Amino acid sequence: MAADWDDAAGRDAGDSMWYVVGVAKVIDIYGGKDPRILPRYSPAEAAHYLRLPLATLKTWVYGRVDPNGHQAEAVIKLPGSTKLLSFQSLVEAHVLGAIRRQHGVSLQRVRKALRFVERRLRLSHPLITAKFQTDGVDLFVEELGKLINASSDGQTEIADALRLSLARVEHDRDGLAARWFPFVRGQAREPKVIVVDPRLSFGKPVVAATGVPVSVIVGRYRAGEDVSAIAEDYGISVDQTHDAIRTAIPAAA
Repeated sequence: MAADWDDAAGRDAGDSMWYVVGVAKVIDIYGGKDPRILPRYSPAEAAHYLRLPLATLKTWVYGRVDPNGHQAEAVIKLPGSTKLLSFQSLVEAHVLGAIRRQHGVSLQRVRKALRFVERRLRLSHPLITAKFQTDGVDLFVEELGKLINASSDGQTEIADALRLSLARVEHDRDGLAARWFPFVRGQAREPKVIVVDPRLSFGKPVVAATGVPVSVIVGRYRAGEDVSAIAEDYGISVDQTHDAIRTAIPAAA
């Protein structure tokens, strides 16, 4: 039976793991845990959603051994002892990707600037918080600018890239990331068509306007069905259908 997503989306952050099914039956499918912190994405799946090279993401979440044999610390802390990413890990990688992709800043300097912000804001995962948007971006960019000797214009560009990425993250009432709208067209200001919400479809991408899983649309596309027919069946536009397909097959649409 379909879940009442509107009810789930309107609940407080502390109740975000609850789904309302039918009229009155409530099922806690996560054992009382917040689904945002649960390990669920392999590095390969996460890299696909993030449009990042797999090797790059693995370095961010696992660290790496430098040429001198020293273990470099990971910049994103995974939940527990797992090797899987959580929803929160995805959001952190999304924000960091804005800097690494466009400005080529070394991971070591990004890590140092991020740890500086963690200490100043007293937050263990600042990138997933609304507080980072209001107080952390300037702190991060200023510290990073010192580390890479960036010009004033360079710092402005980094800050702008960060804010564009942060604009695709929605936070709950407690200021923690709750929904992420991945880039699917490769455009800085593209519409928010596809969403990753840990409360919906077990954290897999869905069409934001309807909740239709991307996997369902892509399955029909791969079976050879016409895009316009798929769009009509699910009450979405052809452009939205193409965006769903791009999420799984970037070069197909």
